[in-house]
Amino acid sequence: MKIAIAGGSGFIGTKLSEHFVKQGHTVYILTRNAGNKPSKSGITFVEWLNETARPEQLLEGIDAFVNLAGESIGAGRWTAKRKQRILQSRIESTRAVIDLFNALDKKPEVLINASAIGYYGHSETAVFKEDSAPVDSDFLSDVVQRWENEAGSARSLGIRVVYCRLGIVLDKEEGALQRMLLPYQLFAGGTLGSGNQWVSWIHIRDVIGMIDFALTNQEVEGPLNLTAPAPLQMKEFGKTIAAVLQRPHWLPAPAFALKALLGEMSTLVLDGQQVLPEKAKRHGYEYHFPHAKQALEDLLKNH
Repeated sequence: MKIAIAGGSGFIGTKLSEHFVKQGHTVYILTRNAGNKPSKSGITFVEWLNETARPEQLLEGIDAFVNLAGESIGAGRWTAKRKQRILQSRIESTRAVIDLFNALDKKPEVLINASAIGYYGHSETAVFKEDSAPVDSDFLSDVVQRWENEAGSARSLGIRVVYCRLGIVLDKEEGALQRMLLPYQLFAGGTLGSGNQWVSWIHIRDVIGMIDFALTNQEVEGPLNLTAPAPLQMKEFGKTIAAVLQRPHWLPAPAFALKALLGEMSTLVLDGQQVLPEKAKRHGYEYHFPHAKQALEDLLKNH
């Protein structure tokens, strides 16, 4: 297949590109500076999001498009300017994807658009599946709803659209896990906040597996929860990290301290939602790592 990826040089995009190339697909990574990228076997860098770029000239005939583009939500405090960038980067890049589709004579069969479980809002008691409505409207929920709405316009072009609502992605090199590990490595790990908030996590290998699954399974459409089938509350998740690392779990980090340190961004660790991947299970996706202990052992075996 010919697969285009926006955000293909990021955390998930890099691993996804490698996966597709290993499978024998041709990958096109959209970037603002194609000339600065080193050539890689099976990967073509395509200039976009600038005035001179004509990505449609290289992307005519692509079979699938994966849109992962957007400013990281975990890279710094959520100032008013950063919140605006988080939203605008997603809206503008997704509109550019739709403009690209309009410029192509032959449209791709499917758009896999990144999304997030932040869509559902926060709750310690509710269980969210793909057909669940949001329970509140905070900043992240609003961003995700508007992002999905932009991507959904591709349906009017006859393109199958899947919204991959990502949970907390566990990876040994990047993402949330590294920040969670540090206190335990210093023998100062413990529960964050109340400990009752849900951690709907997923191993990076299953992120790649589920995106591939969504891309190739024509029956998968609309929202798809990219979470493992066994979420844990934060206190249990922390105890599992401690057990795998053989470190104590004893020094709690109270909510007020995390709010002072992180500001509004503290919602990423203090609030949560129990999200189940009902659609993936119904369509027969087989997890590499369905349980947190397995996933953490795989990722932390060299720590």
